[in-house]
Amino acid sequence: MSSARTALRRAGLGTALAACAVLTAAGVASAHVTVHPDSYARGATDGALTFRVPDESDTESTTKVQLFLPTDHPLLGVLVSPHDGWTAEVTDTRLKKPVRTDDGTITDAVSEITWTGGRIGPGRYEDFDVAFGQLPDDTARLAFKTLQTYSDGKLVRWIEEAAPGDEEPENPAPVLTLTPAAGTSAAKPAATTSKTLASDSTARGLGVAGLVVGALGLAAGAFVVVRSRRPH
Repeated sequence: MSSARTALRRAGLGTALAACAVLTAAGVASAHVTVHPDSYARGATDGALTFRVPDESDTESTTKVQLFLPTDHPLLGVLVSPHDGWTAEVTDTRLKKPVRTDDGTITDAVSEITWTGGRIGPGRYEDFDVAFGQLPDDTARLAFKTLQTYSDGKLVRWIEEAAPGDEEPENPAPVLTLTPAAGTSAAKPAATTSKTLASDSTARGLGVAGLVVGALGLAAGAFVVVRSRRPH
């Protein structure tokens, strides 16, 4: 084998491996519990949040999900959407600092939602939808600490928060960014549905897959060039 052909083969293989690494990195980055959308306007009303819970085990299923809502900056008017196969238990907590609204003073808010009875199989995920009446307008971010229990009893704590500028921790809590409201009416994004999330994930997956196909095509093209230059 000529040195030119060897160099091109190594280059093609390196490109393909780099593209596969992109696929692997994309999978790892999305393997923790997340909230969708990841941003809303401060004080937004009548919206919804979707919490995506993936099962990272190769053999065990997720059997319990505990979501903790902040009470120092509470979400008002929380409602839980029914989810097939799962039973939701909602816990209210008396607020240390009541919230004044146009409809009166709120003294209690939802602090925890626990889903049980269902199963998330290995390599799969579930979306849990939570509606709200109003988001707080006095903070820039909300962290939703989450506990995930597996069928073998293993407990994964998604509770870590990174300081500004720090790298993402190993077990990050889902974080919702609250942006300044535009004028007097808070512009808020439409609630993300499972179909929308699936379409978005599919589009990103196809885009990354395209990188791999392109890389493999580049490698194949390199071999063709070398082969065409061989003396007959």
